[in-house]
Amino acid sequence: MRRLLFVSATLSALASPCLASGQEPHPAETTEVAEVVVTATRLPALQLETPGARVVDRREIERRGAVLATDLFAAIPGLTVTRAGPFGGLAQVRIRGAAPGKTLVLIDGAPVNDPAEVNGAYDLGGLDLAGVARVETLSGPQSSLWGSDAIGGVIALTTAEVDGIGLEAEAGSFGTRRGRLEAGRQGATGGLSVYASRVETDGISAADERDGNVEADGMVSVTAGLKARRALGPVQLDGSLRYSELDADIDGFPAPRFVLADTADRIASRTWSGAAGLSFAAAGLQHRLSVSGLDLERDTVSAFPSRFVADRTIWRWQAEGGLGERLAVVGGVEHDAATGSISTGAEETLTTTSAFVTGRWAVLTGLNLTAALRHDATDDFGEETTGRISAAWSLPAGLVLSGAWGTGFKAPSISQALCDYCFSSQPFPRLRPETAEGGELALGWRSGDGRLEGRITAYRLEVEDQISYVFDPVTFNSVYVNLSRTESEGVELEGRAVLPAGFDLTLAYATTDAVNAVTGARLARVPEQTGSVRLGWSGARGGVNLIVRGESEAVDPAGPRDGFVVGDLTGRLRLTEEVELTARVINLTDEAWQQVRGYGEPGRSAYLGVRLAF
Repeated sequence: MRRLLFVSATLSALASPCLASGQEPHPAETTEVAEVVVTATRLPALQLETPGARVVDRREIERRGAVLATDLFAAIPGLTVTRAGPFGGLAQVRIRGAAPGKTLVLIDGAPVNDPAEVNGAYDLGGLDLAGVARVETLSGPQSSLWGSDAIGGVIALTTAEVDGIGLEAEAGSFGTRRGRLEAGRQGATGGLSVYASRVETDGISAADERDGNVEADGMVSVTAGLKARRALGPVQLDGSLRYSELDADIDGFPAPRFVLADTADRIASRTWSGAAGLSFAAAGLQHRLSVSGLDLERDTVSAFPSRFVADRTIWRWQAEGGLGERLAVVGGVEHDAATGSISTGAEETLTTTSAFVTGRWAVLTGLNLTAALRHDATDDFGEETTGRISAAWSLPAGLVLSGAWGTGFKAPSISQALCDYCFSSQPFPRLRPETAEGGELALGWRSGDGRLEGRITAYRLEVEDQISYVFDPVTFNSVYVNLSRTESEGVELEGRAVLPAGFDLTLAYATTDAVNAVTGARLARVPEQTGSVRLGWSGARGGVNLIVRGESEAVDPAGPRDGFVVGDLTGRLRLTEEVELTARVINLTDEAWQQVRGYGEPGRSAYLGVRLAF
C-alpha cells in the first residue's frame, strides 16, 4: 500500500490548476472509418499493419452501450469470455484458446493480473468501463513486449483525459441502478481528470434457474479513479490511480451432493492500481521513468472460506529514439516484484528483472519490419529469452499482407509455486515455466475512401510445459505438474462497411481448434466457432445498434455446454447538445443460455438512462 500512497502523493502534486478549461464537444455522428493506431505495441503502429491487433475507442464503447469490459470482447474474433454468473461472477478471457492466466491485462500501462489467483489471471467480472477511453487487444505471444503472463495476448485499457463534466444514470431490470461521473480540465501544460461509477443490482440466481435455483444473487460494484499530467519545463509528469470494489453474491456446491446450487456464498474484493511516470529528453533519446503498483484483497465467504492478498510493484526505465523516419527503436529495463498469500495464509514473493528492445525498420516504401527481444531473469525459475518478429507490406489496391512469429514465457504463479490446494504424501514437484511459440499470417484490405475494410488471419499457437492441476483418485493426491502440451490453430475474419443513409455493418467470425496435444482432447471452455454481427445506424440526433453474437458448443469440466445465439439492441437520442437519452434491451429473444455450464444468464432485460455533458 505504501507504493500506492506514493503514487497518490505524486498525482496530488500534479493536480495544480490547469491553464485551460472548457466543455468537451459532442463527437460528430459519423460512421466513416479512420486510420486506427495501436499503442500497446510500445512503438505505435497502424492497426491494419499490426497482426492480431484490435482497437475499440470510446465512441464505439458508447455506441454499443457497453458497461463492463466483458461486453466488448465477444465481438472480437479469437476472444472467448467465460463468466461464472452474470453479476459479479468470476469472468476470464481466453485468447486463441490459451488459458486465462496467459492473458496480460494492463490499465494505463500497469499490469493488474492477480498474483494470488491460481493461474495469475485477472478477473474481469467487475471491470467497469468508467473512465476508459479505449481498449486494445493484441493476440498471440507478446512476452517479448510485456514479459510473463502474455503468452496468449494482451488486453490494454487506457483511461480518458476529460475536459468538462459528464454525468450518466441508468436503471432497469433486476433492480439495476447505475451512475457515473466524470470531470476534468485540460490545458497545454497540464490536466486533471477524475471519474467514479457505481453499479448495484438485485441480480438473478448465479446457478441456473432451470435447475430449480430461485435465490437472486445481487452485486454492488464501485469504481473511482483519476488521471493527471503536468509539464515542468522540459520534464513531463503523468500518473493515474484507480480503485475498484466488488461485493457479489455467488452460489456454491453444498453438501452432500456438491452440485452447483443456491447458497449464501459471496465474494468481496478491493483493488488499488496506479502508475506514475516522468518523461524527458536527453542524449538524443526520449526517456521515461515509471513505477506502477497493485494492491489487492479478495475474500470468499462460504463453507470453505478463503482470503487472498496480493501486492505487485514494477519499476521501469524506457528510452526511445531512431535514425530519421526509417528506423525507430525503444528499449529499457524493469524490475517486477509480486507478493501474494494463498488460502492457507502462506506467503511468497516472486521477482523478475528484465531487459527489452523493440525496433521497427521501414525497409522500403510500404514495407515495414518490426522485431522485439526480451530477457527475463527470475529469482526462482531461471532465465528465459523471448522474441517476436513481424512484417507488413502494403500492396496495390489497398491490400496489406502482414505476418508475425513469436515466443512466450510464463513463470508459475504464486499459488502454483506454493502448491495451493495440494495434497500429497510425496514432495511437491518442482515446476518449470511454461513456454510458447506462435505465428500468424494476415491479409487485410481497405478501400480508397476508407468506407470498406476487412482482414483474414490464420494462426497457430503451441504451449509447452503446460501447468495442470492433477488429482489421483486412487491415492487422493492432488498437485500441480508440468504435464501437457497444448496446441491451437484457427482462422479469424473481420470486416466493416460504411453503408448509405447512415448505416454501418461490422462482422467478426473465428474458428479455434484447441486441443491437449498429449491426449487429443479439446480444451475446456473454448468453443470451436464464435461470431458476431453488428448493424448500426447514426444520425444527427442519435443512433441505434443491433448486435447478434453466438458460440458453438464447448467442452466444460461439468459436461458439454450448448451453443447459443443472443441479440442485444442499444439506442441513444440526443435531446440537446448537453442531454442524451439511452436505452438497452439485452437478450432480445429471451434465449436460455450459458457461458459456463451450470451458471445461468439473464433472460430479456431492459434499461433506460440519460447522459449529460457540460
